[in-house]
Amino acid sequence: MAELLKVGSKIPEFETLDQHGKSMGTKEIMGKPAVIYFYPKDDTPGCTVEACEFRDNISQFREKGVNVFGISVDDQKSHKKFEEKFNLNFPLLVDSSKKISEQFGVLGERSAKRVTFIVDSKGTVVYVYPKVSPKGHTEEVMNKLKELKLVN
Repeated sequence: MAELLKVGSKIPEFETLDQHGKSMGTKEIMGKPAVIYFYPKDDTPGCTVEACEFRDNISQFREKGVNVFGISVDDQKSHKKFEEKFNLNFPLLVDSSKKISEQFGVLGERSAKRVTFIVDSKGTVVYVYPKVSPKGHTEEVMNKLKELKLVN
């Protein structure tokens, strides 16, 4: 099991698909500050709370130039159903091979653990939430982005 990525680490190179079948990866994440959040499973209670909070606050992140990416080991079809059911408005990246979760050090026994990374525009990890409580997490992340002066 890989060790959890630490502050100061570069995010690993990866390429995958989002819920629409669009190719996404490290290149699409770089260039702007980003929130990369790993979650265990589409359409489960905690994961839904977390995804819907990001959905409801996505304009606040976008206004500040921050991209948000959700990643789980579910497949594209599952991500698409999750997006449609809850009107999600940000990329959900497919990690059915579990390789990305492994590279970030968040792979549990069967799924990704609930971990959030804040990365700067160069792809360097600037903050890690190793244990996330879904309710109120987006506010916590936005406050941290301000504290780190990645946004004003």
